[in-house]
Amino acid sequence: MSFTDLAGLGGIGFVLVAIVVNAGYIRGGLPLPNSGQSLDEVTAALASVGDALKRPSVLAPATWLFLTVFASGLLSVLWHGDAGPGAWALVGFAGVLMQNATFTVVEALRFGLASAAARDRGSVTGLWSLSNVLFGFNQVFLSAALIGFTAAGTNAGLIAGWQTWLGYASAALLFVSAAASPYNTGGTNKIARVGLIGWLGWATWIVAYGISLLGR
Repeated sequence: MSFTDLAGLGGIGFVLVAIVVNAGYIRGGLPLPNSGQSLDEVTAALASVGDALKRPSVLAPATWLFLTVFASGLLSVLWHGDAGPGAWALVGFAGVLMQNATFTVVEALRFGLASAAARDRGSVTGLWSLSNVLFGFNQVFLSAALIGFTAAGTNAGLIAGWQTWLGYASAALLFVSAAASPYNTGGTNKIARVGLIGWLGWATWIVAYGISLLGR
């Protein structure tokens, strides 16, 4: 199996595992950023979350590994060391690395929030605000990944026209959602659907890109 095949499988695997992880959080009652719940509701849910937080989080590192392999595969195909249009792939790769680093902190904050809710509820407010804003700001890195790899892939003829439009549209939605993050410290996000639609577009874009890498 070639490296590009592994990269394609990595992209598809990232989306599948991310869906499983988030489904596990929702089923376990974990309050997610921008959920619109009150601070009392968030604190109560976090205090009782227990192993419902630990079990899905075991899979979280796999998503970062899969996404890194996917992005590395795209970079190897799209950029050939020059300053041409393929160099946009560097922007995409940087966006993926930054999203991985940022979301590692978001995941770790969830454990800090659960511990604070159970032992020192006074500190939940600050940690919850930090988690919400960081989660929101992270979307700009997804936007960078979409823009970079879409621009490079379009120039290389690797992706179809609909995927080009999907990539740019999803990037715009995610950027708008990221820019609104300072107004969402309390977890109530009036444009949360914008970010959700952007994320669903990002996930679809990855699966389509992953399929295009298979068999290259």
